[in-house]
Amino acid sequence: MKSKLFKNKKILFVCRETYSKPLWFLARDLKEDNEVAAFFIMSSESKFKKCYYNEHTIYEFRENLPDVKLYDVGNICDEFVEGFERSKAPADINFLKEIEKEYSHYKTLGLQLMSSQENTKHYHYREYWSVTSDEENQYWLELNYKNIFHILDEFKPDVILDLDNAELQRTILVEVAYKRNIPYITVEYGKFGYYKFPSFQNAYGIDPYFKKIYEEKLNESDESMRESIDYIKDFREKSSIMNPMYKGTATLQYERDSWSWIFRLMHGKWNYFWNQDFTAGNLKLKKKSHMLYAKTWPYLKYYWNVYMRKRKFLVPNNVFEPPVEGEDYVYMPLHLIPESTVFVKGPFYVDELNLIEQVSKALPVGWKLYVKEHQSMLGERDPEFYKKAAEIANVRVVQVNYYKDPKPWITNCKGVATITGTGAYEAALLGKRSIVFGDVPFSLMDGVTRIRSYEDLPKVIREFGKPIENTHSCAAYLEAVKEAGSEVKINELMNGAEEIFAGRAKEDEEFDGMLEELLRFYEKGYQRWLDGGVR
Repeated sequence: MKSKLFKNKKILFVCRETYSKPLWFLARDLKEDNEVAAFFIMSSESKFKKCYYNEHTIYEFRENLPDVKLYDVGNICDEFVEGFERSKAPADINFLKEIEKEYSHYKTLGLQLMSSQENTKHYHYREYWSVTSDEENQYWLELNYKNIFHILDEFKPDVILDLDNAELQRTILVEVAYKRNIPYITVEYGKFGYYKFPSFQNAYGIDPYFKKIYEEKLNESDESMRESIDYIKDFREKSSIMNPMYKGTATLQYERDSWSWIFRLMHGKWNYFWNQDFTAGNLKLKKKSHMLYAKTWPYLKYYWNVYMRKRKFLVPNNVFEPPVEGEDYVYMPLHLIPESTVFVKGPFYVDELNLIEQVSKALPVGWKLYVKEHQSMLGERDPEFYKKAAEIANVRVVQVNYYKDPKPWITNCKGVATITGTGAYEAALLGKRSIVFGDVPFSLMDGVTRIRSYEDLPKVIREFGKPIENTHSCAAYLEAVKEAGSEVKINELMNGAEEIFAGRAKEDEEFDGMLEELLRFYEKGYQRWLDGGVR
């Protein structure tokens, strides 16, 4: 597969675990006319000896793309361990102060740390990660900045291409790339079907170029946006609105797994970690730093608890309750924690229990707050969270699978409250008002209000339930997404790449077609950069 735009360029791919697999194929093809490098950003992936975990990611590059230059974080992992062997506080604070002055265009260093679950254990339930100290966070920041300076100084990329926005290294890269005027293109989810569009700021906030496209579309007539107008009408009439991109994921799981399936899964996890720790010999490395390398037994315990709780919560239970017919309520779908949708896009609002408390205080008398767990989070969150939320007098923690689609929850509610989630996008297309707590692209649509102070909640929520005519605004948003982006099937690409690497499938026209669409996505973004007006 040839690119019309990427020729005689230095291209740096940012790689992390499963997301690196489609990029392997792009690197293979683009290296014919370009100089290509890949930067692996995960500690364990970089340092572990070859095992199930990394055999089809970093080792696929090492062994089968030898002419693609590889960078990783392995060297700074060793420096990190050695630094704490020498001192309890090895970080150079003066260096970090200078870094914060020069490289905090988008985020301060504290907010940059929020993008990685290994540095944010205080905020989530993944017990296989350890709580980190301020000294650990500071030294890890320092080492990563120095490593990224080295990579960019040595390779001097013309463009940086990525598929995700989570992890500290990405937040650092986007800051340094901004300072050095290097285009860093990653994926922003438009929420409209499979459409994604390029972000040049790690999908944090709304890219200025996209806002400009949206404003231009607002000036167009309904007739010129007929396809999107018809899509919205159909969206409001059909019974199911769940995005097809979630097919086959935990987001669409409404029935509990059988015991035999759970034991089969746990047996697979046992084999996976046995291979990692003993067959490959990575156990000794894990003991060197629990911040860099997650422990095995807490991992297994985590998975077991998730499966057990899921079985309990996907049938009637004493924690979740059904909705009450005819009751006035605000719908609050929770997030998967940790995930970049919150930790990158809404880092000040990751405490969802606190958010429930604040929104509940702002409700008109007689209204309830219906809190519904995210399907993918089910089983992961400590059940005490739900009990604490349910103690609030006007809050109901509702049964997650009472409906098999988000539409009934939204059409029956007064409005939607979410940090940065899809529920607000769906509410807008259904003609309902909503509030969000982060700058997300779909907050451009009429009816979606960005909350910047809890004190604004009562006034905004009082508008819930009032009629809103936002079809034109929604159509303009959909048209902007189509113009800015492409229909990139990331999950299908990742799954297809794994099947090919594992020898269970061959690279075929369907896979290559999806891969070509991904290349067009990057070309579209790079051309926009070359044309100017991105910032």
